Amino acid sequence: MADAAVDGTRRVLVAADKFKGSLTAVQVAERVTAGLRRVVPDVRVEALPVADGGDGTVAAAVAAGFERREIRVAGPLGAEVTAAFALRDGTAVVEMAEASGLQRLPAGVFAPLTASTYGSGELLRAALDAGARTIVFGVGGSATTDGGAGMLSALGARFLDEEGEPVAPGGGGLAEVASADLSGLDPRLSSVELVLASDVDNPLTGPKGAPAVYGPQKGASPDDVETLDAALAHFVTVLEGAVGARAAEYAAAPGAGAAGGIGYGALLLGARFRPGIEVMLDVLGFAPALERAELVITGEGSLDEQTLHGKAPAGVAAAARAAGREVVAVCGRLALAPEALGRAGIRRAYPLTEVEPDVATCIAEAGPILERVAERIARDFLS
Repeated sequence: MADAAVDGTRRVLVAADKFKGSLTAVQVAERVTAGLRRVVPDVRVEALPVADGGDGTVAAAVAAGFERREIRVAGPLGAEVTAAFALRDGTAVVEMAEASGLQRLPAGVFAPLTASTYGSGELLRAALDAGARTIVFGVGGSATTDGGAGMLSALGARFLDEEGEPVAPGGGGLAEVASADLSGLDPRLSSVELVLASDVDNPLTGPKGAPAVYGPQKGASPDDVETLDAALAHFVTVLEGAVGARAAEYAAAPGAGAAGGIGYGALLLGARFRPGIEVMLDVLGFAPALERAELVITGEGSLDEQTLHGKAPAGVAAAARAAGREVVAVCGRLALAPEALGRAGIRRAYPLTEVEPDVATCIAEAGPILERVAERIARDFLS
């Protein structure tokens, strides 16, 4: 059991990601807090919703005190959508899924060959217009596999076919690229710090590349995957003629394949790749919040093998363990053995299914069930 604070008050930091499809990260924190206080009424709870660069990243920044800014941009199929970014003290948090994410597609519709990241470029431009000097570009949850070509186009690049016309949007259109011109890119990009925040380190193409690994999640058939991989490889070859050998070097670099290859486009813009959760913990002010806590509660919808590879709970647990704090996790579903949790720095995990075995009920009533889970944590660690 953790030690109480000097004044006897227990201090808890709730730093959990969303339960996808059930609760936002903010709602997770609210429900955990309510459950803890039911058992230990005077517990001091600090909520710091977290994200790993994917969808929910802007919401986490806003919850941490950033200002939410909204703008109309092109969605993945070209129709306008309202997207948001977050801003504080010259730092902008831009989430590509806000403009180009799967959630921006009509229900049941996939567009693996034609979905574009143009709107993500418009979001980056809006951050520049707002005076950002540092831009944290969170990528994940994309509907796109265009290598960031749409984003680059929105920022001033030109990709033309043999007739000198702009190629069609989306990864499929890149097969027709005959020339690339990056000389018109927004000059402000050279004077900002651009950080590519992602939880994946795949290269752009090949067996571990964006089309092969993530294309099927976006509706790509085996033929589509082959088409996209060849189109992206061709895109790189054309870019080599425009910007030199670095075009190929970036394609093989960790993170190039993130979010359908938008990571590649960001690297071409001079971005520095960092694991998304590390970046977000820095931006959100996790270290000082950790100093104030004796127990850390993290979590996400499913604690599984993927969690251990750069997802938010693993990042939170690693940082907390390094600071000597005890960590427990909440989740909807638990698919990790206690040994694996221990190696990740998580003392114990509390899945909703321990309280309610029916998964459908857990999803539908995640909030109230999570409060009951938090009561268990309070009894086990705080009382």
